[in-house]
Amino acid sequence: MAAVVAPNVPRIRIMRPEDLPQVVRIEHVAYEFPWSPGIFRDCLKAGHACWVMSWPGEICGYGILSAAAGEAHILNLCVDPQYQGMGHGRRMLRRLVDLARWHGAHRVFLEVRPSNTAAHQLYLDNDFAEIGRRPRYYPAAQGREDAIVMMHKLVPDQRD
Repeated sequence: MAAVVAPNVPRIRIMRPEDLPQVVRIEHVAYEFPWSPGIFRDCLKAGHACWVMSWPGEICGYGILSAAAGEAHILNLCVDPQYQGMGHGRRMLRRLVDLARWHGAHRVFLEVRPSNTAAHQLYLDNDFAEIGRRPRYYPAAQGREDAIVMMHKLVPDQRD
């Protein structure tokens, strides 16, 4: 009998209601202005694609995607700060983009804070392009912060 060694990579699976305490804990550790538990519950109830990443055996990140009418929107993508810089955000982003493709989306949108330079660079490195700004979109310590709106094309533009 031969033993098979599991790769040392995170496991990504569908988020379950019992995951919410860990997800909310990560949200509060990672963000100054976190989502409430109710927002996560609403995302699950609405049927959004809600996924968690576990490594090693505990939730270390999550992603939430809304998809409809040929478009998808990444609503939240977060990795626990103690697990950042290990490629987990890239792995979850790719899963969400694959899910958008599976849902028949032609484009994937997201917003990111200009002050979140690591996330902004992650999206640029994964073929997201800046397409605009949403003024005063996010709460901030000194009032409000703009959002950079980004888009990734899954299907090339059709020319007639």
